[in-house]
Amino acid sequence: MNDAFQKDCLELLADQVERGALSRRRFTQLAAMVLGGGPLALQAGGARAADKQLVLVNWGGDALKAYDKAYGQAFEKATGITVKEDGTGPTEGAMTAQFKSGKPTWDLVDADPFSAISLGKQGMIEPIDYAIVDKSKMRPGFAWDYAASTYFFSYIIAYDAQKFGKNPPKSMADFFDTKTFPGKRSLYKWGTGMWEAALLADGVAPEKLYPLDLKRAHDKIAAFKDNVVSYWGGGAESQQVMLSGDASMGLIWSTRASLLDKDPGGQVKFIWDQGLISPGSLAVIKNNPGGKDAAMKFIASTSDPQKQLIMFDMLGQGPANPATDALIPADQKKYNPVDPANMKVQIPLDMPWYADNYGAALDTYTKIISG
Repeated sequence: MNDAFQKDCLELLADQVERGALSRRRFTQLAAMVLGGGPLALQAGGARAADKQLVLVNWGGDALKAYDKAYGQAFEKATGITVKEDGTGPTEGAMTAQFKSGKPTWDLVDADPFSAISLGKQGMIEPIDYAIVDKSKMRPGFAWDYAASTYFFSYIIAYDAQKFGKNPPKSMADFFDTKTFPGKRSLYKWGTGMWEAALLADGVAPEKLYPLDLKRAHDKIAAFKDNVVSYWGGGAESQQVMLSGDASMGLIWSTRASLLDKDPGGQVKFIWDQGLISPGSLAVIKNNPGGKDAAMKFIASTSDPQKQLIMFDMLGQGPANPATDALIPADQKKYNPVDPANMKVQIPLDMPWYADNYGAALDTYTKIISG
């Protein structure tokens, strides 16, 4: 079972808990089955986190080791507070279920900022205490009331260099132009960034993207369906469809595009032009068992440039603290989505817009791509 499907299953189970259709005890049992008995997943619905402990929930895989090496070990050494990494996946449904249980077992979540903003407005996420968390160590515009940016990635165009090496794509208009750039395409099944890509291709200026004209975007996407060979849901899937040659271009995560670019075969390259910058963030579950102040101190600790350099080296994540940029070796700067040279040709996703509109937009998008 792949990570994306695991997250889908867990979100469905969490939604059932929220509706009262599933008990917390049964959620624990089923989640353990889905995750193959992951030790921290078994804590869902169980005992509260121990004293002097924080539970940080991210998306699993290599992120578990990276967060521990970059942040967890140093924080425990500095404060005596253990940070337990949990790869369950902090979907909105799961975070909602944690809060509504009345006895959350999670403290910190590697949440999409728009999810944290939305749940924060509903009283489920703690406001970030910027008296503890230093906003000056974040890129301007990427600190929100209920989420603090900790890293970045982008949705960018990856392309088959064997086909287009002499005439690579330069924009989203090129991505949607199958006459000049023939071949199938691959898009993200969860919509994020795809609306912006469609509108940019349809002639909307970057500075006029928001609020998104969803009808115009969906019309563009619907008309393009015959050219799409796959709608990927996870990073490995997005890589495979490019490596196999099934797609001549894909809109994929920059972290995966970097891996493809480093492949000795050199078949797949990428561009930053009109990439869509997506921030990752840390947020704190309301009434978290490890305490609000301890959680805020942990978030503050992640701003250290040396720690963010570890995250870049291990996961390819762009650093939230601009001071980290200078620490990245010259030959690796091309893989940093927020390096000044790369950032200036991209457009950041509008997190407040997503907080207010994502659910309805995704419903329509899903109907279009699956119809």
